[in-house]
Amino acid sequence: MTLRTIAEVTGLSLSTVSLSLRGGTTLKQETRDKVAEAAKALGYVPDRAGVRLRTGKTNVIALVLDGAEDSIDFARQMIQGIGGAIKETRYHLTVIPEFERNQSAETIRYILDNRTADGVIITHTGPRDARVQMMMDADFPFVSHGRTAFKTPHPYHDFHSEAFAAMAVQRLAGKGCKQVMLVIGDDSTTNYQNIVMAFHEAAATAGMDGTVLQGTKGLTPAEMRKLGLDLASRKDRPDGMISDSEMRTIALVGGLQEGGVVFGRDLHLVYKQTSGILPTLFPALDSIREDVFAAGGELTRLLLRRIEGVEVTDLQTLAEPQPHWRS
Repeated sequence: MTLRTIAEVTGLSLSTVSLSLRGGTTLKQETRDKVAEAAKALGYVPDRAGVRLRTGKTNVIALVLDGAEDSIDFARQMIQGIGGAIKETRYHLTVIPEFERNQSAETIRYILDNRTADGVIITHTGPRDARVQMMMDADFPFVSHGRTAFKTPHPYHDFHSEAFAAMAVQRLAGKGCKQVMLVIGDDSTTNYQNIVMAFHEAAATAGMDGTVLQGTKGLTPAEMRKLGLDLASRKDRPDGMISDSEMRTIALVGGLQEGGVVFGRDLHLVYKQTSGILPTLFPALDSIREDVFAAGGELTRLLLRRIEGVEVTDLQTLAEPQPHWRS
């Protein structure tokens, strides 16, 4: 099956068919749909090796996925979001899971040296993320799920963590809380810094005593549950709590409840929601949702535009938190 066959069937020129199959955004959507339908009906499959030889393109985007287990169902939703966004394009997705964060830079180096992808999506960025620096230095198309502290702009899509923290504090203030505690894990990410800073500012503005629960990084669920149990018996236990992770929330709530804490009476909690699991387990707890599926789609949209040469400053977006007040 050749491009000429598709051109004959659609009545379009060979150059138009070729441009459409390469994802050319200058064409009308009607034309792109017509070509895509004909290609599908005729069973057209591009020769990826030939494409790479002719154009230097792989028609592959790579997702370097951090192995952190803070969010329930994060990986599946992210992959599905990206998969849905590339469904009608020429691109294929390669997923590279990273369970040791210090190895992630080596993965990026391999991609850059061997040009195994046309663009990269990375997650869980740090303020001076080495992966970001490498790809900026190489002028290689990428987008990060998370911001950095680099002065040089780069494409990103991020959850608006500052708004999440402020919204959660305001919710607890409205319930009459005076002492509020933030439970947050990985302090190596920009997300951590953004949330902590916004939390302290919002608590001060509301006239509340705000503290960050220390020593949670790297704890297992069992250890986190024990931390909740110990917290339940403390005389200075807060009356409001914010958790940035579903995994930590489950363990912490279990320990607090074992220690006799009654939520809604002794303590109010707002957690960051990334799945539908916690509302089933704890239907009375308030949450603020991040739509990870939508994030995958937005990251893909930004990356494809960057591959096309769109300016970096036009490729920086934030996802607004979605509050779900239940109690």
